[in-house]
Amino acid sequence: MLKWKVKTTAMKFVQNPTLHLGLLKALIVAILVLASVMPPTVLANESEKATFDSTTTLQTILTSSHRSVANRDRDKYRHPAQTLKFFGLRPNMTVVELWPGGGWYTEILAPFLAAKGQLIVTNFAPSTSKPALAFQEKLAAHPEVFGKVKVAQINPPNELTLAPDNSVDMVVTFRNIHNWVKAGYAEQVYAAAYKALKPGGILGVEEHRGKPDISLQESIKTGYMSEDGVIAAVQKAGFKLVGKSEINANPKDTKDYPGGVWTLPPTLSQGEKDRQRFLAIGESDRMTIRFVKPN
Repeated sequence: MLKWKVKTTAMKFVQNPTLHLGLLKALIVAILVLASVMPPTVLANESEKATFDSTTTLQTILTSSHRSVANRDRDKYRHPAQTLKFFGLRPNMTVVELWPGGGWYTEILAPFLAAKGQLIVTNFAPSTSKPALAFQEKLAAHPEVFGKVKVAQINPPNELTLAPDNSVDMVVTFRNIHNWVKAGYAEQVYAAAYKALKPGGILGVEEHRGKPDISLQESIKTGYMSEDGVIAAVQKAGFKLVGKSEINANPKDTKDYPGGVWTLPPTLSQGEKDRQRFLAIGESDRMTIRFVKPN
């Protein structure tokens, strides 16, 4: 039946070219109308592929189509370009990103380092963790962005080899230290970073900043860390403090919420309760610190 209809339609086109031309015009108009009402993001995703080379800048990456709108919206809180510049990131470096989570910073570091450098990310065994599996799948699904990224599989506190000894230019961590402290292996992570870094290599730290007198137990409960305490712990591992920045400071953060730091965006753990108030505060007040492994 279908073949007969196709054959009959084809015969009509041959017998009546005017009909053919009219239908063709109608089809073109329909396509144009459809394109005009489609969301720009859909059209962009269909027509644009993220491409990166040795000339790619951080600013180009931040506005690239490979980053979701939600991730780009966080730039105003996280200041990624300024933070990475403060750490001293260069495109020819070998960099280890510790505990990348969902890959927010990985989306920036991977294309920036792809042409001349190397990005290594840590991950747990995907078979043991849903977040680890999701992160691994994200890397595999976007080879144009993550194709050159290496993964160091870890299982702390015992399996924490990040890279060969003295081979890495920079190690970075973003809002992870409170989790390491809670798990009881922060010292082992600092030691692993020290071991992997070259002499003169950089450890860049961003972390939720608590009140100066916050106790360790309160830090574990709320997610906020003492800046002086973090500096002391990292220096104990052999690092030297070389700079602090207020790039990621937020004076609106009062640090006294019922759900700790997770009360604020992006988690918003209290749901709709006082949601607008917490959105107005923004993300947490954060310390941004640069250490070096002495020569």
